Amino acid sequence: MSVAPEHSEPCEPSWPVPPVGGWTADDLDRLPHLPPHTELIDGSLVFVSPQSLFHYRAVSFFERQLESLAPPELEVIRDFTIDVDRQNRPEPDVIVVPGDIVDDFRLTRFPAESVVLAVEVVSPESLTRDRETKPVKYARAKIPHYWRVEEDRGRAVVYVFELEPATGAYTSTGIFHARMKTEVPFPLDLDLTRITPRPSAES
Repeated sequence: MSVAPEHSEPCEPSWPVPPVGGWTADDLDRLPHLPPHTELIDGSLVFVSPQSLFHYRAVSFFERQLESLAPPELEVIRDFTIDVDRQNRPEPDVIVVPGDIVDDFRLTRFPAESVVLAVEVVSPESLTRDRETKPVKYARAKIPHYWRVEEDRGRAVVYVFELEPATGAYTSTGIFHARMKTEVPFPLDLDLTRITPRPSAES
């Protein structure tokens, strides 16, 4: 005689329940089973959606180019969180930091005040954060340079900002399409068309 299987209740996903006052920067190191690249913004956990091909190519491009052109005293780091304050621990796509703070391989974050440049490549779900939320927080943390990379009609556009010391806010210092040339934080001359190369026309 066969025995009918017992019917169990469907498993519901278990989401972290925030404590009173929200999560803190330290909680990101303690919470189990968080998805990769989880950020903390204003005490709330932000889960990142799957990246697009443009996002992947743009992040890889800037990581490679900055590594090849940065002076030896600077280090280029990809996908690493930074401590802005107790309730904000974002993860820029690429950062440039002094090499002398990269001396402990157990580190899970850097203090935001050590960051020389933060680069964010915009995804549809991160548009408001990258255009509005993060620049304000990065400026308050006194990160001197911020770049925002967007896709426009199949090409990369880079919006470059520099911290204005009198106001403590970012000011735009350039919008770059096919070519990006700047002297800060170190001399760069980049061919942005390499991020999204278009196939050559058949003869």
